[in-house]
Amino acid sequence: RRQLKAIKDIKESLLSGKGPKNAGDFITTLTVRLFDSMEPIFSGLNDRLDDVEERIIESPETSERHDINELRKTAILFRRYIAPQRDVITHLRSSEQEWIDSMHKRRLQETLDQAMRYIEDLDTLRERAQIVKDELTNALADKMNKNMYVLSVVAGIFLPLSFITGLLGINVGGMPGANNDIAFWIVCIICVSFMAGIVAIFKYLKWI
Repeated sequence: RRQLKAIKDIKESLLSGKGPKNAGDFITTLTVRLFDSMEPIFSGLNDRLDDVEERIIESPETSERHDINELRKTAILFRRYIAPQRDVITHLRSSEQEWIDSMHKRRLQETLDQAMRYIEDLDTLRERAQIVKDELTNALADKMNKNMYVLSVVAGIFLPLSFITGLLGINVGGMPGANNDIAFWIVCIICVSFMAGIVAIFKYLKWI
């Protein structure tokens, strides 16, 4: 039902006269070729996760979450297929079928060890992906907190100045300095001095 490279390789070896000689050879050869073809795929997953982690350390972006989720989904999918194969190989390894001799069982044991290692690698990959995702979340939170901090400092400096200018901008009678030619410059000097005082207070409190 599925086009497998392992089956094609066995077919080509049979046509060339170098294929498996019996059922035991066929089963062991099939399992070996199936798991050998998985090695570069798992190595590629680890490399992709390393690249994502490096990008997060250098410049965390929200879009990295999609890549992490795809890696975790791929790892879960592979594990879902490999775990039943591990159980089948375990059953074959311990069976007493006449067509499975001691040599076949040794090869099945080697393949079983390889399957166990792949499953452990996939579990490790999933755990690493979750850790990387947590690192991304923390990095984005720190980035947002830094931006909010800057905005808070700017608001803390200019909010009192806005109150002063707003108070002096009301159009009612009796405003001080309304008829004074230098009143505008006096207000500017007061605002600048007030702003410098706020900045000095923030530095003294180590807020900036």
